[in-house]
Amino acid sequence: MKLHSALLPLALLCALPAAAQTDRGFTVEDMVRLDRYSAPQISADGQTVIYLRRTVNAELKASTALWAVASQGGAARQISPAGWSVNSPSLSADGKTVYFLSAKQGSMQLYAQSLAGGTPRALTDLPLDVETYKFSPTGDAVALGLAVYPDCGADLACSKQRLEDAGKQKTSGVLYQQIFVRHWDTWADGRMNRAFVARVGDTPAKDAVLVSGGVAGNIPSKPFGDFSDLAFSPDGKQLVMSIREAGRGEPWSTNFDLYLVNADGSGQPRNLTQANPAWDGGPVFSTDGKKLYYWAMQRPKFEADRHMLTEMNLETGQVREVAPSWDRSANGITLSEDGKTIYASADDMGQRPLFAIDIATGQVRKLAEGGSIGNISAGGGKLAFTRNSLKSGDQIVVMPAAGGNARALSPSAAEQQPAVRFGDFEQFSFKGWNDETVYGYVVKPWNYQPGQRYPVAFLIHGGPQGSFGNGWSYRWNPQTYAGQGYAVVMIDFHGSTGYGQAFTDAISGHWGDRPLQDLQKGWAAAQQQYPWLDGDRACALGASYGGFMTNWIAGNWFNADGSAPFRCLVTHNGVFDTRSMGLVTEELWFTEWEMGGTVWEKPENYERFNPARHIGKWQTPMLVVGGQNDFRVPIDQSLSAFTALQRRGIDSQFLYFPDENHWVLKSHNSVQWHHTVNAWLAKHLGK
Repeated sequence: MKLHSALLPLALLCALPAAAQTDRGFTVEDMVRLDRYSAPQISADGQTVIYLRRTVNAELKASTALWAVASQGGAARQISPAGWSVNSPSLSADGKTVYFLSAKQGSMQLYAQSLAGGTPRALTDLPLDVETYKFSPTGDAVALGLAVYPDCGADLACSKQRLEDAGKQKTSGVLYQQIFVRHWDTWADGRMNRAFVARVGDTPAKDAVLVSGGVAGNIPSKPFGDFSDLAFSPDGKQLVMSIREAGRGEPWSTNFDLYLVNADGSGQPRNLTQANPAWDGGPVFSTDGKKLYYWAMQRPKFEADRHMLTEMNLETGQVREVAPSWDRSANGITLSEDGKTIYASADDMGQRPLFAIDIATGQVRKLAEGGSIGNISAGGGKLAFTRNSLKSGDQIVVMPAAGGNARALSPSAAEQQPAVRFGDFEQFSFKGWNDETVYGYVVKPWNYQPGQRYPVAFLIHGGPQGSFGNGWSYRWNPQTYAGQGYAVVMIDFHGSTGYGQAFTDAISGHWGDRPLQDLQKGWAAAQQQYPWLDGDRACALGASYGGFMTNWIAGNWFNADGSAPFRCLVTHNGVFDTRSMGLVTEELWFTEWEMGGTVWEKPENYERFNPARHIGKWQTPMLVVGGQNDFRVPIDQSLSAFTALQRRGIDSQFLYFPDENHWVLKSHNSVQWHHTVNAWLAKHLGK
């Protein structure tokens, strides 16, 4: 009898002899054990690339080390010492020193180490953890991101003492005066992220100058910001940073502005983008320091607006769009060595290629494609970046800055797992809503044989302004379904990114009609184009907005005879009651934009596509997943869906994680999630 490894306990799987693990599909155990490669930085002479490599031990405990490899390829070597888990690497201007953050000595501090190896040297010894950093081009100063109590100012010891005192309190009640009271997965405790500058010397810095104190806002922004929103001028005397002012209106505002401050903390900050009420971010100085490049949105409250690549003359204040005819959104800005070109990746037709944008003319040229590219670094006439696909996690890649052959410097998932067969994939298109072209992907099961038909996992992406394209995920990975013997279908419905801003805009105010038409027509088209899809044995799965859509499908998508199109559904942290969601979520700008106003201003919009209004028509078995620390789509949404299912007597289960947020991030929880979902699919679809 052939053992199916995905159904085996982890310890037993690890104990299987190599022969028993050959010729098999990809499992969640394979996924969590893959080494992960990230954060490439290429030296100024283009000869060396450093990067992070994350590994897990037998207990799935992760650690991250810093590695270096010649840009032309060859054997890589570990730089950071054994036992140090490091993050956020960077290189000195001369390429001889590497910098990184580590909590090896008890708190997160900044370290320097020779590229050749040796013992790391602490550059900071601060009372608080260093959250992020960026070096001045002159190398004698470094910007530091620290979480402090605003009334403590630059007195870091004050913030530390306040934290210690809070831990000793015998009461647990917290009195809030305004929202945010919580954000993403953390309750507000009164601290804010602030930018400081410390001098780099022979001894560790024990204090730093507060440079963002003149603006009452977080830098880096919460919950996912970093110092990609901060830039030093070439002479190191000034910084520009993207900040949204904190206050009562913060939860319904996307008005991030660029502020110019002095690196020594003197003077008052100057708002460079006050004229734009929408989001401005990702600043980068020109090589001569006279201009600033950044991306800007046009529409307030809309977090998925197009990123306009923008140039500002710092002497005159004149602003122009660099590439006005390019209908894409740049994911960050990397400046070429001569200052004439912007390198950026962008979602594009189900891929995320690397583009070169000529600053003077706005001409856009595609440099590299095939999968999803990010984390771009330039030096020595070369580019280093990460690239992943539907068949592999991130690989470290190097190519000439002018374009040409791209060389992978780290192994693919297949090279790490030679016993595994991955499912092949293909992009397809069809006529969707409004007779417009819509794209999707199909993934074959790992054991595909011509002439056979296979049950289907129909995956629905979240966002809703997102994409299930040619990229890798450690949470919703099509290969984990293909590895169980299922085919996978994914549709980039109206609202998805990478097909032009009008296509992305089409979903706002239309959560339940236009994308549903795309999903229905895409499902029909996929079955017509790929006869090996068994349309009678399919389950639909989605998270966040994808979870909303599975809840919506349950009451609004039926076959002509009244039967349900899918044998089962999986809704993970999905929106169940749009009216409740409009007041319980933390980032109000999202629901207020998508619904065209507040709950009391536009109640009809919140009710128009409300899954809770249609539970009387639910009939499909559903697995519900919810995380206690999800403040984006809070746990009441998942509990309400499960209660409705149980009360109606519909076959249902509820997988609850008390220690996860909007995502399932812990390795053991990920294994449990996948086994639970796989068992649900096997129950309703078979193998």
